[in-house]
Amino acid sequence: MTESSTVPETTRQYHLAKRPTGEPDMDCFDLVEVLTPDPDANEVLVKTLYLSVDPYMRGRMRDAESYAEPWDVGEPMRAGVVGEVVESNHAGFEAGDVVVGNLLWSEYTAVDGGELTSIDPDVAPVSTALGVVGMPGRTAYFGLLDVAQPKPGDTVVVSGAAGAVGSVVGQLAREAGCRVVGFAGSDTKTEWLTEELGFDAAINYKTTDDLGEALADAAPDGVDVYFDNVGGEITDAVFGQLNVDARVAVCGQISQYNATDLPTGPRKLGTLIEKRARVEGLLVGDFAPRFEEATERLAGWVADGTIQYRETVTEGFENAPDAFLGLFEGENIGKQLVKVGERSA
Repeated sequence: MTESSTVPETTRQYHLAKRPTGEPDMDCFDLVEVLTPDPDANEVLVKTLYLSVDPYMRGRMRDAESYAEPWDVGEPMRAGVVGEVVESNHAGFEAGDVVVGNLLWSEYTAVDGGELTSIDPDVAPVSTALGVVGMPGRTAYFGLLDVAQPKPGDTVVVSGAAGAVGSVVGQLAREAGCRVVGFAGSDTKTEWLTEELGFDAAINYKTTDDLGEALADAAPDGVDVYFDNVGGEITDAVFGQLNVDARVAVCGQISQYNATDLPTGPRKLGTLIEKRARVEGLLVGDFAPRFEEATERLAGWVADGTIQYRETVTEGFENAPDAFLGLFEGENIGKQLVKVGERSA
């Protein structure tokens, strides 16, 4: 066993306290203190540096079948984590290594080394392994380039465009020679999209009375590709302006995640007949054999400035639920992270 620092006797974890009805609140989270685990054979003890919170986690709070296994009430929650190895019983890791994996909402976690991936902190800030060069970046990469298949001259519309996935989608579409229009929820976000990320137009859906009219102004030649992270009224507006042979990549439906009564639908599918459009849902895990390809290309684009990114960082493990709940209020720009600890000197 190798050890890089003094490990505390106890560690804090978040457990799912109850299943929410509608929008989750703080009563859904239970902060508990447990003994810090000792790593078994082939395990490492990881100190959490950054914890990811993502909209898909809302589905894991339900007791319902989905693509992500639900959390059990009373058990620890899980998230993407960037951490530092502090003790190792695995031949592939030693104390001081920086790793990423799907770990507990915990300050310290013991995990089989086979579930971790090493990070080179000299390539990019380690936090980006949870964002632009991690799961959200890979989702944008495969969702746009493989599923939506943009062509030069296409008009690409992105909902949730100022989020961790949407912001990368828009920049990749721009590099593909497309006109890019984004929907976001504040003037600060729309200004970021157009002034820094190179979107051709951006619409603040919270202050726009007629989404269809605003989209017609921003995309006068119609919509060839729609990358949907939101659903709801924005998607209704976009469907009305799809071009012949349009492609729709459905990545998320955050507007519906807390709904207790889903609206009747889908009402707009008749549009697909007229426009011969294709709608396809996507899960980034289906592209796992090609993750290395995406990570390398994304890291290269970040390094040379092709892709810009932002992170909204909440300080303190105890504030992780606030960061998660803020996703549904649109408080974050770019990737939402929780900073939990510091790397050892």
